[in-house]
Amino acid sequence: MDFAVEIEDLAFRHKDGTQALKGVTLKIKKGSRTAILGPNGAGKSTLLLHLNGIYLPQHGTVKIMGLESNRENEKKIRQMVGLVFQDPDDQVFCTTVWEDVAFGPVNFNLPDDEVQRRARQALRAVKLEGLEQKMPFHLSYGQRKRVAIAGVLALKPAILVLDEPHAFLDPSGKVELIKILNGINVEGNTIIVATHNVDFAYEWADDVVIIKDGRVLAQGGPDILADEKLINESELEYPVMVKLFRKLPEIGYNNIPRSVDEAAEFIRYKMNKLKKN
Repeated sequence: MDFAVEIEDLAFRHKDGTQALKGVTLKIKKGSRTAILGPNGAGKSTLLLHLNGIYLPQHGTVKIMGLESNRENEKKIRQMVGLVFQDPDDQVFCTTVWEDVAFGPVNFNLPDDEVQRRARQALRAVKLEGLEQKMPFHLSYGQRKRVAIAGVLALKPAILVLDEPHAFLDPSGKVELIKILNGINVEGNTIIVATHNVDFAYEWADDVVIIKDGRVLAQGGPDILADEKLINESELEYPVMVKLFRKLPEIGYNNIPRSVDEAAEFIRYKMNKLKKN
């Protein structure tokens, strides 16, 4: 099995003495959609900053596409992993949308025609064509978030990492973001999202990692979010689908549906079966 990310016994202490990570070990498959869940202070953001070399391991190892993260490789790591911060205003700073999206390729000294091609492709991927000459701070929050994603996509990373991408988005913005992430994943990119949104993780992710107090509590398929002991220990809550089907024992909650559409189909099937009996 090829892995995009391999982390072994990763520990990290901040300058103020706070031990943020305490021996994290996990693997993330290439091309997967991974959600990292955990309460505030669990270490999610610190972990993400290790994935693109902003933080280097103080103890343990981080490998990205088989390449160990260290001083020698940090530039290569940053080219392979694109990180989108929670607040786009920490990342979007140029005068126009076009300048912001083209900033990375320009600073990697790519030829002008390649810069143009990458910026156009990135803007198309996030559905911002036609806004190239707009000032980013005249855009909505959700649009600025998409500008930040486009700026990362223009660097052609193999792995896209997002920290709380749903934060402060309205419902339509969240739906649009999921479509964008799915489109990027279909192209073969590995996507890693740190989130508090258990419903999003349950419906969207192939793989779920739960961390607490700087340690991995569990990693597995979305079905681990139906584990009562794990949910209580992690201080998370059940996804809505799990809450619903736990209250419907007559229908059964093995293989709980992960979306509203799946739930409707499952209930229709069960009701039809009951009528025939």
